[in-house]
Amino acid sequence: MAAFNELKSRELFQKCDPDQLGFESTDEIKETVSIFGQARASEAIDFGMNIAYPGYNIFVLGPSGMGKREIVQNFFKEKAKTDPTPSDWIYVNNFENADKPEAIELPPGLGSQYQQDINNLIDEMQTALSAAFESEEYQNRRQTVFESFKEKQSELFTQLQENANKNDLAMIKTPSGIAFAPKDAEGVLTADEVNKLSDDDREEIQQNIEGLQEQLQKILQQVPIWQREAQEEIRDLNKEMANFAIGGLINEIIEKYKEHIEIVEHVEQTQDQVVENADAFLSRTDGEPSSFLEAVSQHGSGQTSLMDQFQVNVIVDNKDLQGAPVVFENNPTYANLIGRVEHYAQMGTLRTDFRMIKPGAMHKANGGYLVLDARKLLSQPYSWDGLKRALQSKEIEIESIEQALSLISTVSLRPEPIPINLKIALVGDRLLYYFLLQHDPEFSDLFKVEADFETEIEWNRENQDLYAKLIASIIEKESTKPFNNTAVARLIEQSARLANDTERLKTKLQDLHELIVESDYWAKKNEHPQVTDNDVQKAIDSQLKRADRLREKIQESILRDINLISTEGEAIGQINGLSVYALGSFMFGKPTRITSQVSLGKGQVIDIEREVEMGGPIHSKGVLILAGFLRGRYAQETPLSLSASLVFEQSYGGVDGDSASSTELYALMSSIAEVPIKQSLAVTGSVNQFGQVQAIGGVNEKIEGFFDICSKRGLTGDQGVIIPKANVKHLMLRQDVIDAVEEGKFHIYPVEHVDEGIEILTGLPAGSKDERGNYPEGTINALVKDRLEGMAARLTQFGKDKGENSD
Repeated sequence: MAAFNELKSRELFQKCDPDQLGFESTDEIKETVSIFGQARASEAIDFGMNIAYPGYNIFVLGPSGMGKREIVQNFFKEKAKTDPTPSDWIYVNNFENADKPEAIELPPGLGSQYQQDINNLIDEMQTALSAAFESEEYQNRRQTVFESFKEKQSELFTQLQENANKNDLAMIKTPSGIAFAPKDAEGVLTADEVNKLSDDDREEIQQNIEGLQEQLQKILQQVPIWQREAQEEIRDLNKEMANFAIGGLINEIIEKYKEHIEIVEHVEQTQDQVVENADAFLSRTDGEPSSFLEAVSQHGSGQTSLMDQFQVNVIVDNKDLQGAPVVFENNPTYANLIGRVEHYAQMGTLRTDFRMIKPGAMHKANGGYLVLDARKLLSQPYSWDGLKRALQSKEIEIESIEQALSLISTVSLRPEPIPINLKIALVGDRLLYYFLLQHDPEFSDLFKVEADFETEIEWNRENQDLYAKLIASIIEKESTKPFNNTAVARLIEQSARLANDTERLKTKLQDLHELIVESDYWAKKNEHPQVTDNDVQKAIDSQLKRADRLREKIQESILRDINLISTEGEAIGQINGLSVYALGSFMFGKPTRITSQVSLGKGQVIDIEREVEMGGPIHSKGVLILAGFLRGRYAQETPLSLSASLVFEQSYGGVDGDSASSTELYALMSSIAEVPIKQSLAVTGSVNQFGQVQAIGGVNEKIEGFFDICSKRGLTGDQGVIIPKANVKHLMLRQDVIDAVEEGKFHIYPVEHVDEGIEILTGLPAGSKDERGNYPEGTINALVKDRLEGMAARLTQFGKDKGENSD
């Protein structure tokens, strides 16, 4: 094996030299870094938040754990410091149409101030009105009105009594009203006495009674008129007293807010309502008319009161804000985004008014910046449509989902829409971004700026220093123990391992953050004054241990020969392939036996996984490439006359990907040439129709997966893995693998072409064509070609024999 190209231990891992970091401990690093390796995304965010044209909202895309939301919020917060503080917004009662509350814009801080002034005004008006209506002047003037009414009424009834007396009639009050009866000096005549009178006397009495009743009827018609006049005088008096009582208070408010026309109008309307409904402030007494609720006493009881309609609902209060708002809505439901109208129970029914209007995230962020999680937004019913509608109309219209969809016809509030001017950043993964771009024609008009986060960055000296500063920044933020330079170096190495590249560093901040706090935990547990590389390694090992239950079970089934994997000996048409499993963020490799069988046929290479619908399209493509390779190399003059089958043994789930296509080709060539393959080796790599071996993913996990099986069975010095040469730059292997390679107990062979791989697997030369197109005798290619030509000849002869027999 020493004759083959084999990687040295130093090529299996890219170390970070602690001495190059320029510090002994992170305590020495004073410069903080909050964003790392995101120049493109940073430029896009800066552009999006500064351009003032509509539609230039931002979609921040990239995998989870990149710190996208925190980064875009930091950008917004820095910009917001220099932006003007936006206006306050209040809702007040619409006295003409209570179903449509009016929105008023005020300078920042003035909304809550006006609300307090109105509350004070309400209290002061109640006091002033109470004093006015309880004053001696008011009581005297009111009494005068009532006495005037009574005098007029009394005069009429006195005159009626006198007329009755003149006609010897008595005026009697009965349960059914006033009646008249004849009388003499001794009193009212009885019925018998009336009957004894002459007919002329009785006729005269009847005429007199009818005349008095007619006079009484006129009096009864006149009294309500005088009563209404008295009531009108009382109402005018109430208005006069109310206007006098609150006039000074109202003028004081108007003078204070005279520069704000809508406020002045609201105050004047308040005055009009109080004056118009002044008699509602009077305590009701018997005989005193009142057409309004006894509402003042209900104020604060949870019921609608007369005074409640004058209150102010501040839905946006920026009095404590310096600059523009930056809002992140973690639960972007339709109501949390657009706002809502709440209800309260009263007398068994649900009621509402303008005071129950509640703001949404768009109200709070108006004039500033709003950050939303795209996946959460899209998962909430109608939130996405509500957001788009607000952006397109440039105003927030508060209505329930039922109203928006016309599902209910009950009367509810329709608050006046509020104009908006804000920047929105949606944070999500790339799949969501491209899905919306493809399927929502309005998306590209509303979110014109794409801020795409890098998942990795070049590992050079400059970025290494920046990464160290990023580590120090996280340490400072989390108040962990300081990390010495060996610990920082180990974190940088692990970042390259997560990137699966010796020339790249992972930019996923979540993984780095978790590793830092977990390393700190182990340092504290071991009572280390600083976090060391051993603490970092312990944290890495612990993370793997917590996640590798399934890997242990799979390896156990191989070691117990339940899943058949050979790590020594030779076999024809049998080879160890390597696959990788991903369980969330945890990946591990597993060896898989791949076998091949060939027979006479029509040039078909059958993928058994595909035939039973267990193989994915990429895997099936890889198998078809094998047939193309065989035809291109061996069937230029002779037809390909074989039928071959390939299968992943003991696979009970789906198979996809082309990383085993070179492995399948080696097994196929072994079957055709009838040359055994060394089972001490495992292979990974895809192949094209020209036999070039191409890079694959998960190379570190695949190598370690086969190494673990070999190590537990006992390393013989013959075992190893064949990988694409293009993957050498991706090697960041575990230390135990590196040590085994250093000691010559395990081998890693990089290859560029299948000819190199087949030589390592069989120990025979691959062979190259001579000028006549023939391969040297005894080489793998010669054996394959000879076997295929023999199969073609036998198939031709078989056809002739069959034809002769049929004759």
